[in-house]
Amino acid sequence: MILIDPPLVHRYGRVWSHLVSDQSFEELHAFAASAGLPPRGFHRDHYDVPQEYYDQMVVLGATEVSTREVVRRLSAAGLRRRR
Repeated sequence: MILIDPPLVHRYGRVWSHLVSDQSFEELHAFAASAGLPPRGFHRDHYDVPQEYYDQMVVLGATEVSTREVVRRLSAAGLRRRR
């Protein structure tokens, strides 16, 4: 399942969400490519998504969850990659 957390991270003059998969990186990369997200947006285990694209990600099928839930689901799936 593709998950997205609320846009809460302030950086580079924008506010960002995290887009993840709780199944596989292949699922995540396929969703991101179909949504038009650039590969440079991928960081270890997630894509950074600017606030202005949040609603589009949800319309395309991403499930809205809390940041805590994103971390929990990534960890449970063995996909969490810490710094």
